[in-house]
Amino acid sequence: MTELTTDFKSHPGEVLYLAEEAQQILSLAIAREVESGELSRQQLLEIAEELGISAQTLAIAEAEWQLQRQDQSDKQVFDRQRRQRFHHGLARFLVVGGFLLAFNGLASGSLTWLLYLGLGPWALHLTWRAWCIYRPNEYVYSQDFERWRRRQQMGRAVKGAVRRLLGP
Repeated sequence: MTELTTDFKSHPGEVLYLAEEAQQILSLAIAREVESGELSRQQLLEIAEELGISAQTLAIAEAEWQLQRQDQSDKQVFDRQRRQRFHHGLARFLVVGGFLLAFNGLASGSLTWLLYLGLGPWALHLTWRAWCIYRPNEYVYSQDFERWRRRQQMGRAVKGAVRRLLGP
């Protein structure tokens, strides 16, 4: 938590807040003031006007907030898809590996080295994928996310073009 910044020598009796602290305090005050927990756009404009924030600055901040919200939503979908893909691969490994182990056990009574050659690299690959998904490197994660996002945008563009070509 950040320290409260005060300078009593240059500003006697005045407490100075960092911008982040002021934002948190104002957020709490607005949340307490608004009974329903929601603000209309008009109320937001009025609050901004009282704080000396222009409508243009508020519109820019609102657009930036929308982008951040969309980005967060996209990341949640991306993370969910990565985990689902990993879990699907893990289930496939367990089913195939279990079958091969049972078949090998029934056929020869012991584990053969071919089983290690077949399942070992697959297990290492799954372990690496699990590490990348559940302990991501920030740089690699952002690259993977941006690549995924471009594919999603390209898919939407192609679907839109096909829809326009085929008509309603």
